[in-house]
Amino acid sequence: MTSENRQTDAAPDDSTAGESSDASDREVAEIVGRLAEPGDMDGAERRKLLGRLTKALTRRAGKAREPGAGRGRWLTDAFMAVAPRIPIRDLHTLSEHHHGLTAEALADDLVRTAAKATMTVGAIGGAVAAAEFATPPLLLSAPAQLVAETLVVAAIEVKLIAELHEVYGMQVPGNGSQRAMAFAAAWSRQRGVDPMSPGTMTVALGAATKTALRNRLMRTLGRHLTTLGPFLTGAVAGGVLNRAATKKLGEMVRSDLRVHHALPPGKP
Repeated sequence: MTSENRQTDAAPDDSTAGESSDASDREVAEIVGRLAEPGDMDGAERRKLLGRLTKALTRRAGKAREPGAGRGRWLTDAFMAVAPRIPIRDLHTLSEHHHGLTAEALADDLVRTAAKATMTVGAIGGAVAAAEFATPPLLLSAPAQLVAETLVVAAIEVKLIAELHEVYGMQVPGNGSQRAMAFAAAWSRQRGVDPMSPGTMTVALGAATKTALRNRLMRTLGRHLTTLGPFLTGAVAGGVLNRAATKKLGEMVRSDLRVHHALPPGKP
């Protein structure tokens, strides 16, 4: 074998590494998407999916090899890979899925459903974290599970923001990825998107937005650290805090959207 051949054989296969990263992103996005979907998925299935997500994120983090300060950037990159794949329903589908509700009544139900979903994720995650609290060395594995919970809650809330824009007739311009980033940016600010504001899409794709998104994700992760308590305190804290935060987000976004498009009470 020539030295040229040996060098070729020894060189890393960038295309293979890229394919592996894409596959990892797809796996994470697929699991997060399923957990973010509304429905009557039972607790056992949610726990199973959260466990799968934790393992997938652990593998992804191992490949990224970003310690310490890099964790915030890694979490942001993981969410940015997930955001464009969050399933968003149009107005007709939303009304069908919410028993024919329309206008403000539909928006009310969207917020209730999202708050219930984040409460459930927080309760499940908190119960797992509380169990791990029993033996301090196991706390080493808890952050990965809390990162998984953070991504799912963020996805549910970004989905809520996007679907509230559908209900209030506020169309955000751009392709799928651009619109996903606009809604993610809105989530980082806890506000609605103003499509009439000059440079909305440019701002949504800028470095400042990525920094704001990282800060919001880290604050959400910090909130979930309160689930690291003994017995069932973690489950209670995780559920209550998530539910309250999602309801507050829904109220703030709806206040912004009403400025542009007021809705009737809607069909109950």
